[in-house]
Amino acid sequence: MNETARASGETLLPVAICAPQHRRAILWAAILASSMGFIDSSVTAIALPAMRHALSASLAQAQWFSAAYLLALSALILAGGALGDRFGTARVFAAGIALFVLASLGCALAGTAHAMILARGLQGVAAALMVPGSMAIIGRAYPREERGKALGLWAAASIATTAAGPVLGGLALTWHPDLGWRLVFALNLPLGLAALYLL
Repeated sequence: MNETARASGETLLPVAICAPQHRRAILWAAILASSMGFIDSSVTAIALPAMRHALSASLAQAQWFSAAYLLALSALILAGGALGDRFGTARVFAAGIALFVLASLGCALAGTAHAMILARGLQGVAAALMVPGSMAIIGRAYPREERGKALGLWAAASIATTAAGPVLGGLALTWHPDLGWRLVFALNLPLGLAALYLL
């Protein structure tokens, strides 16, 4: 805490501002990681009938394809932020990306409804580690005067990828109803590896 902040009684969060040449890489890593979660969430709604048919799932099981992800994410997102504070934002963020990539591979290769539900639940756990970490790591990398712009770019990219999810899912399903949704999940592999590399 600097002297000015101490004199004014202001409490500052611990920051580790990065060199300017590294900030853009961190921003893109956060955008790519968040995009995986937002795309998968919106694609599943479009691909649900095709997924249900391919996996011979009941209606209740098909509903869990989305519910398992959302339930795990909403239940654990606060814990994910706390783990970042305890063990290091970058470390927990990277672990979330790695787990999301593995869970996405499980979704792409799922042969039964139960396997898909399990993989989607793991994706939700991973997203709970990534989402709070993506904002925190941007906040710690950028100085205060540039932080708002960086977070705005992250939010804009998140909105764009959420909107692009149904379009991407629709195109994939039009190309091949049985394999298209698997390819969308598999797309997370290069995205996640690129995010880890940038991080």
